[in-house]
Amino acid sequence: MIKKSILFLSILLFLTSCSKDSDERLKISASTWIGYTPLFYAKEKGWLKELNIKLINVSSLSENLYLYKAGNSDAYTGTQYEYNELKNQIPSLKPIILFDRSDGGDIILSNKTIQELQNTDKPINAYLEIDSINSALLKYFINKHNLKNINYINRDQAKITSLKKKDMLNPTIIVTYVPYNYTLEKNGFQEIASTDDSLDLIVLDALFTTNEVLDKHQHQFKELKKLIDKSVVILHNHPQEFYKTIKPYMLDMSYSQFLLALKGILWINKDVSSELKERMNDIGFSSRGLL
Repeated sequence: MIKKSILFLSILLFLTSCSKDSDERLKISASTWIGYTPLFYAKEKGWLKELNIKLINVSSLSENLYLYKAGNSDAYTGTQYEYNELKNQIPSLKPIILFDRSDGGDIILSNKTIQELQNTDKPINAYLEIDSINSALLKYFINKHNLKNINYINRDQAKITSLKKKDMLNPTIIVTYVPYNYTLEKNGFQEIASTDDSLDLIVLDALFTTNEVLDKHQHQFKELKKLIDKSVVILHNHPQEFYKTIKPYMLDMSYSQFLLALKGILWINKDVSSELKERMNDIGFSSRGLL
């Protein structure tokens, strides 16, 4: 009888433990962007599974935002734009892990030159993800070059990449980012601006969640931060191995394109400068509480 009781208690404890593990699974959603590849690398290496973290990969920034708003993820990656879109609705939302700063990785393409866009009498079709940082980039670009008669067309990046220059009857602007720009350039569009020199606009990428979720999953988030830092080190030391591991997430990006794309971001997962912290505060992006 004692042995049966011990066996019953053991099974009960095991089932309780399994149930607890299931309840403590942390779901993170991330869009396809060169700056989030440390997450994809960690997933492919099996490190996230060990931490009971599920990574959900989506094709666009706006889709990522909708997924989080619907309660299908506990934390999400994005820029300060998506953060500002939600922080009034969710007061405890905050950035907890920094990834990178865009330095050419967010791009505006067109079938015309800037001068031709300024001089055209036709409506300019602008393709973008409206509920994302794309809107801020486009607004800045339009104001800088005094463009008129803009026809805004809301599409996610997966659909935008199907556009071809030869099919465009009107002047066209496309707001995109790495790696989607490579497909669009193959389709005939040319880069006319980016977050490098021609757009004086700061774009930061981070992982966001609420205080409540952070408290509940404190250990997982802290360990995740270590894995992100570890992945970035591996990227620097063994770029080809890193590329082969994350290639399924990067569309048809070649290794040479991957290396070029990396030049379009600045990693800020460590040692955030005081100057950058000041700029972050200026755009309502608090650096307090970062892991």
